[in-house]
Amino acid sequence: MDERSLTERGLDNSLEGKTSDVKGKVKDAVGGLTGDTSLQGEGKLDQLKGKVQDTFGKAQRDLDRP
Repeated sequence: MDERSLTERGLDNSLEGKTSDVKGKVKDAVGGLTGDTSLQGEGKLDQLKGKVQDTFGKAQRDLDRP
């Protein structure tokens, strides 16, 4: 079992989510510049996953508040 608090896990999830979002934005932009619709789609999916994970991390931190 993970011994870290919900706040610590929430921070990790938010960081990973924000990283995925940025990575997705880069893929989306590169795909748009090169005309690679597959890469654009992959980027948009990464952005969505990142936003969901960031939101989950925020919820974890909120739950851990007294």
